[in-house]
Amino acid sequence: MSRADLVPAPLLVLGGVVSVQFGGALAATLVPEIGAGASVLVRLLFAAGIMLLIARPRLRGHTREAWSTVLLFGLALGGMNWSFYASLAHLPIGVAVTLEFIGPLLLAAWGSRRPRDIAAVIAAAGGVVLVSEITQTPLSELSLEGIGLALLAGAFWASYIVFSARTGSAFEKLDGLTLAMIVAVAVVLPAGLAGWENVSTEHLAKGLGIAVLSSVLPYSLELMALRRLSATVFGILLSLEPAVAALAGLIVLGQVLSGVQLLGMSFVVVASVLVLGFARRPDDAPGDLTETGG
Repeated sequence: MSRADLVPAPLLVLGGVVSVQFGGALAATLVPEIGAGASVLVRLLFAAGIMLLIARPRLRGHTREAWSTVLLFGLALGGMNWSFYASLAHLPIGVAVTLEFIGPLLLAAWGSRRPRDIAAVIAAAGGVVLVSEITQTPLSELSLEGIGLALLAGAFWASYIVFSARTGSAFEKLDGLTLAMIVAVAVVLPAGLAGWENVSTEHLAKGLGIAVLSSVLPYSLELMALRRLSATVFGILLSLEPAVAALAGLIVLGQVLSGVQLLGMSFVVVASVLVLGFARRPDDAPGDLTETGG
């Protein structure tokens, strides 16, 4: 038994949630200085490099369908990261994560006829209205671009979940994820190079920290936890992401959300618990309801 096996699985997931959101808060300090494209490129370059050293993926023996799947997975991964980081230039991180979370929430509720899931989607929609402050802010002052980018990140997150599961079935261990990260680097390369002249050694150091906090550490913690954790508990813990993002924004960035925004966030968290946390019975085998995004 390894030392990781001595740590309760829920604590591993919670550690991953905290890690990725504080990584996002750190990224929010980088975006204004070098832009979203360069910020994402720095993060993905380091993350892909670390994963290559860890996984050493096998390139031969894969079908054309498997390569198509990993390409789509990488496209979703790159698009999700770029659009989320771009939204951080316009929105507080707690708001951006709440809006982004609509993607996996709607995916989990897709096709469901259960009254509980329908009620959860309605609650989430109300939460988005409150968090975005559409009803309290004049249209001229509303960051429609930021809202659109965060929702686009949510759509990419939903795609990421679908192709993550398919990639996990088509590739062994972490091979598929590592190859998808390389594809994601290629996807964001044009936007990243456009702002690369502003990247300094300090920015690279910060990017390394973001890569560890937002990619390597949470992926590893979730992988270990999901071997011993039911999908129900995993979904409930994952639903805490918007709240943790708000806390990270407060501590790292000094971003204070209004009471209305916090109320809207609570709607989304409750909706997520209803849909993600109870999507399967508690006695189901461990599963991958979703992965950490952003």
